[in-house]
Amino acid sequence: QVQLVESGGGLVQPGGSLRISCAASGIISTIYSAYDMGWYRQAPGKERELVATIRRGGDTNYADSVKGRFTISRDNAKVTMYLQMNSLKPEDTAVYYCNAALGSRRYWGQGTQVTVSS
Repeated sequence: QVQLVESGGGLVQPGGSLRISCAASGIISTIYSAYDMGWYRQAPGKERELVATIRRGGDTNYADSVKGRFTISRDNAKVTMYLQMNSLKPEDTAVYYCNAALGSRRYWGQGTQVTVSS
């Protein structure tokens, strides 16, 4: 069973930066590399939304609201995905979830809280 664990969330001031990680377990790197990975977020009272995705081949896609500020990456050897977040805004405050998808298989992490506030 694949498990995903997010880490690195916290409190940061507007304009600041934060890098969050998503480490996988229960999977070897060669299989992990076949998964399409993504970051999603959910703010209080709102639906979960897509933040960024990185496909098995490395192609990336971003929500318009984070383009130019966030960078998604993955290290298949470490079975870990990252989200570098720069120029953070209060509206980026949310619980951030990582997702792994391969065919009909889909896995979610438990989430990490990111709060942007002065």
